[in-house]
Amino acid sequence: MYYGESTVVYFNGAFMKAADAKIDLYGQSLHYGYAVFEGIRSYDTANGTRIFKAKEHYDRLRYSAEVMGIPFNTSTEELTDLTYEVLQRNGFSDAYIRPVILCSPNMSLSKGKESYLAITAWEWTNGYLSNQMRIMTSSYRRPNPTGFKINAKVSGHYVNSILACQEAKDNGYDEALLLDIEGNVAEGPGANIFYEKEGVLYTPATGNILPGITRATVLGLCESLEIPVVEKKFKPEEMRGADSAFFCGTAAEVVALESMDNIPFTQSWENSLGSILQKAYKASVLEKAYKRETIEA
Repeated sequence: MYYGESTVVYFNGAFMKAADAKIDLYGQSLHYGYAVFEGIRSYDTANGTRIFKAKEHYDRLRYSAEVMGIPFNTSTEELTDLTYEVLQRNGFSDAYIRPVILCSPNMSLSKGKESYLAITAWEWTNGYLSNQMRIMTSSYRRPNPTGFKINAKVSGHYVNSILACQEAKDNGYDEALLLDIEGNVAEGPGANIFYEKEGVLYTPATGNILPGITRATVLGLCESLEIPVVEKKFKPEEMRGADSAFFCGTAAEVVALESMDNIPFTQSWENSLGSILQKAYKASVLEKAYKRETIEA
């Protein structure tokens, strides 16, 4: 699904076939989830293959390694160049890119002794989420920020996401919505969330969420398109039955939500602020101009 016989990856200082790359069974990352990673998209634009927000993603990868005590010295510029090389060697333009910093063998509960960089990629034309999703409020909560580095993108944190996502699917929903430790709306298993009410967008404030790069992009689009947006803490009751809502993330891009806990959002997606942002985001990643459309009352 992700690689074939000819797929090339970058691993531990060299380009190699994906099938030939090997990790150590005694590695600290395998046993404890002690690794950091990014999810990045590249697009076939009018100006050629472009990695969207490469600097922001690789700056965050390096930050994640630093705060987790994982030794890592490769610069953002080097990481970007290596990634373009991976894309070129595989002939990819529209692709999903997954850089991971893994740790060497270490069975003690101590910081990493040595790290290994892997950069993998696979062709990607559709988001992993589809429009008009039915979501449920999960019984799982996002990790307590006093117990985890929640601003870092850490592999082990995503066990929480797997549990929440699978719970939703087992209950007949498309995806989960997680609350924070205080019972406020936080985010999806792999995406941030916005909802619309009376012409204003609302999104959870930072502090108990991973503030995504796509989230920051959407906030920037709101400013340029003069769409009012408020970052604040709010309970799920405030969001249920709102006018509209959407997830946003690197893989998902901007994804419409149909309902929350079986309560539909009341406005048609085509007439929502989210629909405008969905189109504007797509134009941005493809390096095209976008002019805001008028929404009918």
